[in-house]
Amino acid sequence: MDALILLIPLSLLLGGLALGAFLWTMRSGQYDDLDGAAHRILFDDDPTSPKPPTSPLPPTRPTSGPPDRETTP
Repeated sequence: MDALILLIPLSLLLGGLALGAFLWTMRSGQYDDLDGAAHRILFDDDPTSPKPPTSPLPPTRPTSGPPDRETTP
């Protein structure tokens, strides 16, 4: 019973902190555009954007495991 004296105010304090954090995110506009980021990742509207650089090195073969056997016809 003595633990409830400590746990009830502690749970109210933590609940109040969570509510305060939620209200702060609502006021700062965190949830205004939920679909915008999902659509921006799918469509590239800027045709002048640079392409990612390609590696000048040829692809490497994995070194672990036995070497592949080459078959000749």
